[in-house]
Amino acid sequence: MPAKSGDENALAARMSVAQLLPAERDYYRFNGSLTTPPCSEGVRWLVLKKVATASKAQIDSFAKTVGHPNNRPLNSVNARPVLK
Repeated sequence: MPAKSGDENALAARMSVAQLLPAERDYYRFNGSLTTPPCSEGVRWLVLKKVATASKAQIDSFAKTVGHPNNRPLNSVNARPVLK
């Protein structure tokens, strides 16, 4: 994790993104919006059903690096169905 926002740290070794994903890759699909302002709609989200975890130390490190809450208020579902 970089010490501050904008810093870059190279990985020590090549890594396949597949190593970060669970073996079971079932997902939910739904239409939504951007997670940052202007929170525009028209985004198709694919969210894995299997939950990934992070330790409190990892979350604290991320929050310190980003320097602000990385969230926003929930929007209403409106007419957007969640599909399996």
